[in-house]
Amino acid sequence: MKKTTLITLALLVSSYLFAQIQPSKVEQYCQVIASPRLFSNKVTIDIDFGEEKSFWRDNRLKAYDGKLKKFNTVIDALNYMGKDGWIFINAYPVTNGGSTIYHFAFKREFLVEEVQ
Repeated sequence: MKKTTLITLALLVSSYLFAQIQPSKVEQYCQVIASPRLFSNKVTIDIDFGEEKSFWRDNRLKAYDGKLKKFNTVIDALNYMGKDGWIFINAYPVTNGGSTIYHFAFKREFLVEEVQ
């Protein structure tokens, strides 16, 4: 009787341990675009998360305190993305009319509930 109770208890506990469900994750991508400023050595950083752009809404990146996020250099923007959990994928330049615009692609995993 003691063995039967012990085996039953072990089966119940083991079935409970396998009942955990892993949350499903989805990869999301973004792009950092660095373009030169007119008559300056500095660059303008634009981060494209794939959201719809609107003339009436301000889609610029803001810091945690609500102020507009400005970057000193391209490396500053890339470090910001790394700290935020984004993983670098690829970089490529696009030359247009004598100026070169640099594109940096990133990816990050999110829970499905966070994306929807």
